[in-house]
Amino acid sequence: MTDDIQVTARFERGATIIDLAGDVTTFAEEAINQAYHDASSDGAHNIIFNFREDDYINSAGIAILIGIVTEARKRDQRLLKTGLSEHFQKIFRMVGLTQYADLYPTLEEALASIEETA
Repeated sequence: MTDDIQVTARFERGATIIDLAGDVTTFAEEAINQAYHDASSDGAHNIIFNFREDDYINSAGIAILIGIVTEARKRDQRLLKTGLSEHFQKIFRMVGLTQYADLYPTLEEALASIEETA
């Protein structure tokens, strides 16, 4: 586990994609929240969190994501999550994150679901 995380955002096919590379822990809070708030300020309605390169998410990381889910619901945004290992997909289901943020195995599938609802 390290305290390094790289968070980048890009716009593609009607969604803001927030790519996370590194461990999602308390050290990642500022970078993740900043990326989410920047996307929201830019008017994003569909936001995808791409966990493709993440090896570790601890309870503090889950708490960060729960906070974002809460805020996204207030803003009527659609959150999607992709690239999670089966282990973390199970944890996200157990803590209830999947009730408010859909899970997709791949980024392509998440983008396709946005295009279907457009």
